[in-house]
Amino acid sequence: MNEVCFPTYDVIVIGGGPAGLSAAHSAHKEGAQSILVIERDRELGGILQQCIHNGFGLHHFKEELTGPGYAHRCIAAIKDLPGVEVMTDTMVLEVLPDKTVVAVNPKAGMIQVKGKSVILTMGCRERTRGAIRIPGERPAGVFTAGAAQRMVNMEGYLPGKKVVILGSGDIGLIMARRMTLEGAKVEAVLEICPYSNGLTRNIVQCLEDFDIPLHLAHTIVKVHGEGRVTGVTCAKVDANMQPVAGTEFFIECDTLLLSVGLIPENELSRGLDVPLHPLTNGPLVDQRRQTMIPGVFAAGNVVHVHDLVDFVSEEAEIAGKFAARYAQGALAGEERSVQVQPGDGIRTVVPQRLTVPEGGEQARLFLRVAKPELKISIEVQSGGTTILSRRQAVAKPGEMIVIDLPAEKVAQVRGGMTVLVKREGN
Repeated sequence: MNEVCFPTYDVIVIGGGPAGLSAAHSAHKEGAQSILVIERDRELGGILQQCIHNGFGLHHFKEELTGPGYAHRCIAAIKDLPGVEVMTDTMVLEVLPDKTVVAVNPKAGMIQVKGKSVILTMGCRERTRGAIRIPGERPAGVFTAGAAQRMVNMEGYLPGKKVVILGSGDIGLIMARRMTLEGAKVEAVLEICPYSNGLTRNIVQCLEDFDIPLHLAHTIVKVHGEGRVTGVTCAKVDANMQPVAGTEFFIECDTLLLSVGLIPENELSRGLDVPLHPLTNGPLVDQRRQTMIPGVFAAGNVVHVHDLVDFVSEEAEIAGKFAARYAQGALAGEERSVQVQPGDGIRTVVPQRLTVPEGGEQARLFLRVAKPELKISIEVQSGGTTILSRRQAVAKPGEMIVIDLPAEKVAQVRGGMTVLVKREGN
């Protein structure tokens, strides 16, 4: 019986959004000879194609771009590169332990390809009403903010005329502005936390500039309507985020948009038995963005949800660089591995471990604080010693903090590393 041979690539990238495109470009720069990018949509660019507002690219490209503009830059960067192939309208069904990727598309049917390394860049998806269990009826007119964004920006439909938005995530804030500009009336934005989860600039530009009320520490306790949403009952919440009896009030509306969080898209990762972090819901990775499975890398929103696409690209460039090196057999096998733990005041930190070669290796840390903080220091400690400290005037849970650790600092890590908040007076 003849053995079946599948096309083999140095690097296979699953997902053609900003993370996948940046990873492919970086892998090519690092010397990978054959790279395959697989995208399930009909065009590359991912979610950026429906984000027609500006504010992208300030960090990565040093200029302000729209979402499609940013996507175009990423697409153009790989378009004519030798050895880089793209498959669109192709759904990956499974990634096998030997890095065989099983996919399907309308033209070729079932496809199997094999990679020396694989990069997971599937992005994330929105939480739906079912995920947060809002009581009430089940009428038409309840959308995720991202679905409404696609309807308005790409399909030319207006979801409704009187809108309530639950959640102050960035997509919800941006859609508050977008719906207002399209002639709809945004009655209110409700946020269950006592602080907003969006970027400060979006609070100002999307709500304050349009006099849209923001109700902090509030949630929706009932949705009304049979055929179509007719209104929602709202209430204050206590410190445990439970509705407070007697604080209920009604808002008439015909549309409810949900901006209640994003979930990394990791069904393929689970199928591959990649260990996931319980808080980020993304793969456990080292500073090279290699998962616990050798040769399988991950980057972008599939690892942890970013606030800026610029950081998605920068993280993906790291994954692409080391995936190419792995494919070339250039990653050392015998290296120390140390755990990275969030300490006081830090909710999550990525990467969750460091692979430390002799002499160290530069590491970029992405972290979020557990609550809003003012005038703090972010400290990186190892073995009871502070190896790096950085002042932070303002820190919010919704805004990612990025810290670069030089190689010589990484080399100082012994036994483990903790990232924590130091407040004035501590």
